[in-house]
Amino acid sequence: MSSTILTIADAVVASLNGSSFSMPFTAQRHLVPSLALEDLANLHVTVVPRAVARTASGRRDSWLDCTIDVGVQKKVNGDPDADALIALVEEIAEHLSHQRLAGAPEAAWLGTTTDPLISPEHLDQQRAFTSVVSVTYRVRQ
Repeated sequence: MSSTILTIADAVVASLNGSSFSMPFTAQRHLVPSLALEDLANLHVTVVPRAVARTASGRRDSWLDCTIDVGVQKKVNGDPDADALIALVEEIAEHLSHQRLAGAPEAAWLGTTTDPLISPEHLDQQRAFTSVVSVTYRVRQ
């Protein structure tokens, strides 16, 4: 038996990697997103399964609301770099909104948030851009 949230996270990775964006990247799924600052010389897009909420959908059925985080990180040299990364974050959020995932067709998109749009601490202290797109999908079980 496979995990519903891991199936959805893998489907998010496949969807991102199967599409074109303004900046090239290869998304990877991790359970713990831990990158060293020197790793951020290159753009990293990390998909992390974050939360599952279960609610009743009937007498015997449940809804599983699975939230997947998509982290976008890169060392930046100034505002123009950060501006391009903000545009990429918006592209990723738009790409994942209002669509079914080919690798998890039973999962219906519920909503997308971007928080933080930019981590001020990472930008100020490490000159690293960090943004997190959170996408929630609903599955009936």
